[in-house]
Amino acid sequence: MTITTTRSRHLAVSVGRPAPEVYAYVSNPVNIPCWAPGLARSLERVDGRWVGESPMGRIEVAFTPDNDFGVLDHDVTLPSGRTVHNPMRVIADGPGCEVVFTLRRQPWMSDEDVRRDAEAVSADLTRLKRLMERD
Repeated sequence: MTITTTRSRHLAVSVGRPAPEVYAYVSNPVNIPCWAPGLARSLERVDGRWVGESPMGRIEVAFTPDNDFGVLDHDVTLPSGRTVHNPMRVIADGPGCEVVFTLRRQPWMSDEDVRRDAEAVSADLTRLKRLMERD
């Protein structure tokens, strides 16, 4: 039996908007290019699937069904055919919320790959905060 451990990093941003508003925006795939160009610069529904162009090339993204728990998990199928599961949550925090993305190191990733991904995710979360908090 092989046991594999994956090191994770939790990247988070506090957002000064109610959790249901942030969840509604983030969970709508059409909004992803606006706040997460690190994931996809474009995203469209093709034959029932969400496909788009990313910095890595053409990807497919499958989202968890809408829910009342703030769960925004999504699987990204990379151009190589590998699929990466990305845990993500919107957590209520008083009148605002916290958006938490769990970056999981994949077996094929180097330290530099993880650093680059963490920077891209952090930039996307910062962009989301700015978009959600502007009036």
